[in-house]
Amino acid sequence: MNKVVVIMPTFNEAKNIGGMIEKLVDKEFPKIKNAQMHLLVVNDLSKGKDDGTGDIVRQAIKSRKNIHILEDEKRGLGWAYIRGMKYAVKTLHADAVMEMDADGQHPPEFVAPMVQSFLDGADYAIGSRYIPGGSVPKEWPVFRRAVSFFGNLFIRVVLLKPRLHDLTTGFRLTRVEGVLDKIDLDKLMEPSRFAYKVDLLYQSVKSAKKVVEVPLEFRPRVEEASKFSTKEMISTFKVAIILGIKDKQKFFKFGTVGFIGYIVNALGIYFFARLGWAEWMIWAVATELAIISNFTLNNIWTFKAEKITGFIRLINKFVQFNLTSTGALVIQTVVGTLGVNAFGPRYRQILLPFIVVFLILPYNYLMYNLVIWRSWKLPRFFKK
Repeated sequence: MNKVVVIMPTFNEAKNIGGMIEKLVDKEFPKIKNAQMHLLVVNDLSKGKDDGTGDIVRQAIKSRKNIHILEDEKRGLGWAYIRGMKYAVKTLHADAVMEMDADGQHPPEFVAPMVQSFLDGADYAIGSRYIPGGSVPKEWPVFRRAVSFFGNLFIRVVLLKPRLHDLTTGFRLTRVEGVLDKIDLDKLMEPSRFAYKVDLLYQSVKSAKKVVEVPLEFRPRVEEASKFSTKEMISTFKVAIILGIKDKQKFFKFGTVGFIGYIVNALGIYFFARLGWAEWMIWAVATELAIISNFTLNNIWTFKAEKITGFIRLINKFVQFNLTSTGALVIQTVVGTLGVNAFGPRYRQILLPFIVVFLILPYNYLMYNLVIWRSWKLPRFFKK
């Protein structure tokens, strides 16, 4: 049976944690029949002192075997989750971990649907406030609602994740194998602030084969004031922008390599045409030269992290690269030959950029990421 560990950071949450344990562990956990549910409280201290939160949790542990506690000096929300995730994986041997607040903003009754999505095959489940069934507190003022909605929209645009509706939520479930175990938790950006959420989500979505959103009715804090601040918002936007630029670097490199390939292609067409070669041969040989250029530069630069090494493997991949590039070869040869036959030889250099930009580049980018360097993950559906 899969073990799911709910990680709950606390800092001076004595007013909330007792009630949360009763609602979550005593009432909601028993409703989840096909998973072992555990609660791990990561209690932050201030100069070794606590408001009583730790004592309440330790008292609860005496009568419940599925509650655990970690305590350390306060370093920030992200660090608390990092400690909790490491402990959940290494010590509790969790199959999945959940991020959840202790202050009542994440209602315990929404845990079961998140766990069920994992049991149904999801690698990453996002508790979303911005899909049907989800909501933000009615008590929030208009300004807070606007900041939350448009801030989240900004991050969706920057990270090019239009299909995901809530990228700043703190209510999430992550499969350990294949997702969490691929992330270097110690190197998350801004771990002392809420902004860590964006980096962790970005890396999780990148590794996950199946990502789902589950409705979440976000609630106001049960006790005390919200921890929302302008500094947290600015930090979150900064992380999103950095990740957005980083995410597009590979495409920019791919485009640069493609442009060099285009120059090689164009020069080949020019010289082979002057030699009086047959039309189909002009296009075919020029394309193959561009393929060789693209393979070499992409391997040592664009896909450096997935770089193909070793003479035998390099040769095998180059053969595979040529086979997948057959599509590009056929597209350019057929469209180029038909274009010249229709408009005349003088239009060769005009036809080439249209063929490359609108047909060859999209095809190549798809093949490179899915087949050659395999930097994209296929959904589970395609692997069955």
